[in-house]
Amino acid sequence: MSTLSHEEIRRLCGDVPDEKMVRILASGASVEDLEIALAWAAGESDVMGKERHALSGVAAELYDILAGDEEWQDERAAPR
Repeated sequence: MSTLSHEEIRRLCGDVPDEKMVRILASGASVEDLEIALAWAAGESDVMGKERHALSGVAAELYDILAGDEEWQDERAAPR
């Protein structure tokens, strides 16, 4: 797993405030970590079915970074 780049974060998350971008990059997260955090943020935490585990580690850190931004959540919920 390679760490995320600025471009990958923008591709997966859309517009993210610079402060959050810096925190995500500093986390050393992988694309997989970010995809897991985004699934939880979208309310899709049941995608793992019976195998579901509590969110932890870097994915939990990313979730906290992203979920703390109500404007970003509202933007992601808007139809595109």
